[in-house]
This record gives sequence, C-alpha cells and structure tokens, in this order.
Amino acid sequence: MSLHEAMLYEKIGNKKVKCNLCGRRCSIKDNGTGFCLVRKNEGGTLFSLVYAKAISACVDPIGKKPLSHFHPGSLVLSIATVGCNFRCKFCDNWMISQEKNIKGKHFPPEEVVKATRDNGCQGISYTYTEPTVFFEYAYDTAKLAHQVGFFNTFVTNGYMTPEAVKIIAPYLDAATVDFKGGGDPKFYKSFSSVSSVEPIYEFLKEMKRNDIHIEITNLVVPKIGDSIERVRDLASWIVKNLGKNVPFHLLRFHPDYKLTTISSTTIETLEKAYVAAKDAGLNYVYIGNVPGHPCENTYCPSCNELLIRRFSFEITKWNLTKDMRCPVCGEEIPIKGKLHASGYSYPYALF
Repeated sequence: MSLHEAMLYEKIGNKKVKCNLCGRRCSIKDNGTGFCLVRKNEGGTLFSLVYAKAISACVDPIGKKPLSHFHPGSLVLSIATVGCNFRCKFCDNWMISQEKNIKGKHFPPEEVVKATRDNGCQGISYTYTEPTVFFEYAYDTAKLAHQVGFFNTFVTNGYMTPEAVKIIAPYLDAATVDFKGGGDPKFYKSFSSVSSVEPIYEFLKEMKRNDIHIEITNLVVPKIGDSIERVRDLASWIVKNLGKNVPFHLLRFHPDYKLTTISSTTIETLEKAYVAAKDAGLNYVYIGNVPGHPCENTYCPSCNELLIRRFSFEITKWNLTKDMRCPVCGEEIPIKGKLHASGYSYPYALF
C-alpha cells in the first residue's frame, strides 16, 4: 500500500487531524480513516492511500461525462481510484466507489499523461468514483497534463471545499457536477448519507469565481427523487448564481446497486422536467441516457435552429459557424474549445 501525505488537513491535538478536503471535514483519530476510507491518519499525519493507484482507466468521448459545451468531439483518458465521500444507494459504479479494500494498478501521473498522448486523447477526466477523494493524485496529474497541452475535467458530486477548488483551479478546465433528486436534502440524507447539501452550492460558486467551465446533471429518480418543483428550483438557482447558459442535463435513472426495485424514469417525467428547467430560464437543457431523443441536441436559444445533433455520445451533425455562432441568427453559442474529429465515439478500457 503506497502512502502519500495528504493536502488540506490540520493537526488538532492528541494525534487527531481534521481533513478539509470535502464538505464533511472529518475529524480523524490516530490510525483512523475518513468517511471516504481512503485517507488515513497515522500518528497525526494524514495520508492518501490511493495516490497513483488507479482502479480503472478508459478512453471516453467527452460526451459521456457529460460535457456538451466543452471541446465537443474530443476524447479523454478517464481515471479513477477506489473510494467515495457519498454512499449513494443507486451508484452505478458501486463496485469501485464503495470498495473497502485499497486496490488498483500503479499508474503514476507521468504514465497517465503518456497514455493520454498514446491513445489520441485531448484531455484527462477524473471520474467514475469521486475525484475529490483522490485529490492529490488528480492535482499532480492535472498539473503535468497542462504542461504538455492537455485539458483536465472532473466529474464530481460537488462536495469539495472552496479551499480545494482554489488549489486545483489553475489546472482544472471543466467540471460536470452531479446532483441527485433535484438537490432535495431529504433525498441526499436518505439515499446518499449526506447530512447537508449546502457545501455543493458553495463549491459551485467557488468554481464560477475561478472561471472553470461548469455543466450540471440531475439524476431523476422515480417516486423518491422526481419532483418537478425541485427541478425548477434547482434550475432557478443555477440561473441566478451561475448564469442562464450553464448546460443542465436531466439524466434518466436506471436501477442499480441497492435500488433495483425502482423502474427507470419515464420519458414523460424527463420531458416535464425539461420544460420546467427551460421555463426557469436556462438556455441549454438536455435529456440524458435516452439515445435518439430530440433533447439530446443543442438548439439556438434565440431562433431554435438545430445546431448540434447527437446520438448518445456521438455528434451526428454540426451546424455552427467557425466562431461558434448560430448560422441563421448569429447568436453566440457558449462552446469552450473547438470541434474535434476523433473518428470514433464509444469508450474502451485500458484496464
């Protein structure tokens, strides 16, 4: 087991430490671990147990993250370690996020960057589990990636502290922030073991202050997390605090892990949520996990021209000018980065 001293912690006496990496801010006694199970206090020093210990590495299309307005068509090398600071009962990566043993392949930052280049990727995504809990590994990799011209993206539950955002910000280009159940505090407490959702909103505000590209998802879970009013409220908060052009993805729930008795979200529910989010003032709302649905596409918010047609992770039509404007009315479309012609769009695993 490799040990790497953690960032963002303080000694609080009697060999105890306080971790300031995520919103839980765990107080950890000597020889104990944080809630994430991958940060351990040994004699008053906090260590990461998963530094450079990847449990998964895959080549993914950027649309899988999902990021629809960031380097469209690009490929990313996706990496993860075991561990998470949530306990979502519906997690589709629970085999690695909830793994209690430290497992993985030695995959140091320089090898991650080399694999990114060797596989024709344009960037790196820290994903599958929660990148916050392997922050030191992500930080060192992201810094090295920037030096050679690759971008970095997080797929995160948003429970990172503002202090951590400030540290990673110079090297983090984009983030997908995953809400569940419309941000309902009761849903988070019951189904993710999260006592307060406020750290997520503080995280998002800090991301905006640091000019990091943000896209937001919301998992719509039938019966227990499909309130249209919650979707409307979340969309309104985004408009007020982050802006009307932040892409908002409404994701279809599929039964998994401990929630296998709940059916997949109906298309009707997703479409109602879509209308509510648009009515709240968001310009770019998407329905996810429904390949071929018209709401996978990007439309001009001014004249409703079809600008980008998608099928799942694949871009099948590109109808924007070179300076990212609607060809019909000239509306500027907030796309960060250029269109990449990667030639294929479906993921494959390195290990």
